[in-house]
Amino acid sequence: MTATLDWSQCPAVESIPGKRSGAWVFKGTRTPISTVFENLQDMNVDELVEEFGVTREQVRAVLAFAAHSAEAPTPRP
Repeated sequence: MTATLDWSQCPAVESIPGKRSGAWVFKGTRTPISTVFENLQDMNVDELVEEFGVTREQVRAVLAFAAHSAEAPTPRP
C-alpha cells in the first residue's frame, strides 16, 4: 500500500537518501511509515505513539493521507 501512494504530498513524512535507505519515514524520525500499517491491527494510535516515538498528529496525518488517496480517482494513461 505505501509504495503506491505519492507520499511526497504528505507533510508528516520525509524520504532522505541514506536515511533508512530512502524509505518514507515520519518527519524527524527514523520510523518508517510502513510501521503504522504493519501494526495498526494490533495497536491503537496511543500505543503506536508510545512504541515508535512518533506523534499522534503524525499518525493521524499518515492515516488521513492514505484514506484520502484511496478515495481519489486513479488517473488513466
